[in-house]
Amino acid sequence: MTAYIYDAVRLPRARVRRNGGTLAELPPYELLGQLLTALEKRSLPAEFVDDVLVGVSTVTGEQGGDLARAAVQWAGWPDAVPGAVVSRLCCSGLDALESAAARVGSGIAEIVVAGGVESMSRVPMLADRPAIATDPDLGERTGFVTIGVSADLTAAVAGITRAELDAYAVRSHQRAVAAPAGDSLVPVRKGEVVLLDADEGARPGASLAEFGQLPTLFGDDAVAWERVARRLPEAPRPAAGLHTLATAPQLADGASAAVLGSAGAASRLGRKPLAVIAGTAQAAVRSPLLTAPALAAARALRRAGITAAELDVVEVNESFAVTPLLLARELDLDPQRVNPNGGALAVGHPLGATGGNLLALALDELDRIDGEHALLTIPAALGLASAVVVRRLR
Repeated sequence: MTAYIYDAVRLPRARVRRNGGTLAELPPYELLGQLLTALEKRSLPAEFVDDVLVGVSTVTGEQGGDLARAAVQWAGWPDAVPGAVVSRLCCSGLDALESAAARVGSGIAEIVVAGGVESMSRVPMLADRPAIATDPDLGERTGFVTIGVSADLTAAVAGITRAELDAYAVRSHQRAVAAPAGDSLVPVRKGEVVLLDADEGARPGASLAEFGQLPTLFGDDAVAWERVARRLPEAPRPAAGLHTLATAPQLADGASAAVLGSAGAASRLGRKPLAVIAGTAQAAVRSPLLTAPALAAARALRRAGITAAELDVVEVNESFAVTPLLLARELDLDPQRVNPNGGALAVGHPLGATGGNLLALALDELDRIDGEHALLTIPAALGLASAVVVRRLR
């Protein structure tokens, strides 16, 4: 049985600032709840929803306690609609989509809402104090280092230079500045007031000259690089570091949600599906490298029955500039099709929400160019990656 996509929505990505970001006053359950309300207004009868699966990376504090179910009840959906949280670090949102597709495809559920949410303003990354980051023995066993060190290491192993990283960041900003809003974007409101109706962060004046002057961030982390040397003794260490604030993903708040269902769900929803989940995959490599996206993508493409050359759109999370550059090289992708509207370097990476964001962006772009296939992929710490291939129904 096939899982179809009937709708996909997202909030604009809001920058996290020291004095409080644009969406910092809204708790994560409300960010997600506003999207559930939007889906209902866009023709989703909530009483037909079998489950709500939500990706959350940092499951603690306001993002703990089954945030999905809390958002369902905040939105005023029927009491019979359950909810659950899926967590696979930065891959959480894609994992929620894959899990929903599996439930629909297996016949366990007919209609599932899947997506993700992250309020990095209110629940900072590593606020859950995970053992991988706090237990020295486990950190040594897993090779855990900050993902910025992983990004520098991956770039050094791949031979990607600082100049290439900076140039990619400029392109990300340029594309994000020029990006159309898309049908999937839902403005964030507080009462009748619109708090945000567009992605934040893209800089019209971004330039190589400016980015080239920024200091690197991760080259001086001696403890982390010593761990890298013990775990991967042959790996090169960039003497001065490679990634900067410009080539690192911006911290952001956001949420995303999609409606997945069976072929028969069309009659209950009163609309035709937009696309189908054609292939999914998970992959892992030896941590702390960030090379798993190419492996996950290749598996997802194989399961979808297509080649990378047949992709019309590729949405790869800009988990540092090295990620899209390396994926494009390893899959021989047309750079024009990779993140055509910019990405996390310019407009932010709200962790658990990003998987659903990539889906919404890809569907908008496929519709805009009358394309057929899109690839979504995200790397995560501990050498993880997820990938999804979507086929638009023309």
